[in-house]
Amino acid sequence: MQASGTKSLPSVGFLTVVEDQEHGLFGGYLVVNVLSRPLEFHCTTPVRANRAQEILYGATLKPYLFGEQIGQTLLGKAKSKPLLVCTDCEPAMSVRGFVSTPVVLVPSGEPSQPPGDGTNWRVDSPTQGPPAPKIPLVRFALGDQQVALESAYDRDRDAILANVAPKLKGLDFLEPFERIREAIDEAKKGG
Repeated sequence: MQASGTKSLPSVGFLTVVEDQEHGLFGGYLVVNVLSRPLEFHCTTPVRANRAQEILYGATLKPYLFGEQIGQTLLGKAKSKPLLVCTDCEPAMSVRGFVSTPVVLVPSGEPSQPPGDGTNWRVDSPTQGPPAPKIPLVRFALGDQQVALESAYDRDRDAILANVAPKLKGLDFLEPFERIREAIDEAKKGG
């Protein structure tokens, strides 16, 4: 899906992965302008690791599936070049190693909730296999929203705060993820 007439405004990408017990993992990527109007939407067909992959990838399976397989595919399909990519699932952050756009993790808690013990940083994962290794995160405020990025890409924080944050005032960082999940549910119904 592509919308026309709104491409001149800066845009933000939202990437999430939804687990379906029957079919596997579905990835969704929504690019919106700063008014939260959709510019593009892409989703994957179901992705499921086979037993050999579960054994061989071990704890690195989730970042591989979420970031490299799903995230890299979806971001590669997009025509829009967003200022920032937001994800609400930690393993998808591994996509940052394959794109030049900064990637931040958005907690699923309240937008104004401070980082720390009360913040729910969502970590989706297939039901089998060892847990993914914890990614060292650097947390910071992006407007009223707490976000985090991988400490390996800490230099992105300064660029985000200087060049991106002023353009995103008033953008809801949680609502687009709900749109993606609903669109994936509709796509599943349609076959």
